[in-house]
Amino acid sequence: MYRYLGITLLGAALVAGSAQARDSYDHVRFGVDVPYEPMQYRTPDGGLTGFDIDLGNALCEQMGITCEWIEQQWDGIIPGLMARNYDAIMSSMTINEERREQVLFSDAYLTVPSAWFAPQDSDIETADEQTLDGLTLGVQRGTLQDSYATDFYGDVANVRRYATADDMLLDMESGRLDLVFVNYPVGKTTLLDSERADYRVVGEMIREPYEYFGDGIAIAFRPRDEALAERFNDALAELQEDGTYDEIHDRYFSE
Repeated sequence: MYRYLGITLLGAALVAGSAQARDSYDHVRFGVDVPYEPMQYRTPDGGLTGFDIDLGNALCEQMGITCEWIEQQWDGIIPGLMARNYDAIMSSMTINEERREQVLFSDAYLTVPSAWFAPQDSDIETADEQTLDGLTLGVQRGTLQDSYATDFYGDVANVRRYATADDMLLDMESGRLDLVFVNYPVGKTTLLDSERADYRVVGEMIREPYEYFGDGIAIAFRPRDEALAERFNDALAELQEDGTYDEIHDRYFSE
């Protein structure tokens, strides 16, 4: 009996020590979906860059820790977090109620609208059930844009889903899609500012309904990692206070 009690107490101590270690990370692994320019993408020499990458590195530097970026396709990014393949997700993930049931979010660090993009010579002026009837729409699988396009237009249009934003945009350039629905900074960088530059925004920027577009973009953690999330919240507030956040923001967003 005493031996069993000793083993039980030792096990409890190990669990407590493990939890304390998790709360005091000195090295954080971020899960990230690449490419998703200007948020996260590779430079010609193969290095990772983008708003999420630069901000994440600055947050880790502010906290006095190191960080590592682990690539993961979007449709498996939350399961990868739960499987402990990485410690957090910093990949332009929008806070919404469905995701709150699975992960713990930091404070929001960016709010961006979504938008429809079409070729310049398209005659589509607005995006609604009538104008999208029979068209082929591109979205990245598992994103809020996927949910929105499917729920609102899946009955009248062909919603084509892609594992990566890069694949979707290649099909757009090849003429296999009539429109794509992505967050505005991604569409601006990859379509409006592309070498061809023969694309345009269709209709208004889209920020609602709330259940799809939520409270902004944040870092996602496992629910039990509250202390780690708070450390990142404190670091984010410090970067916003000292001007570092604005410098990184202006590096990628002109509007």
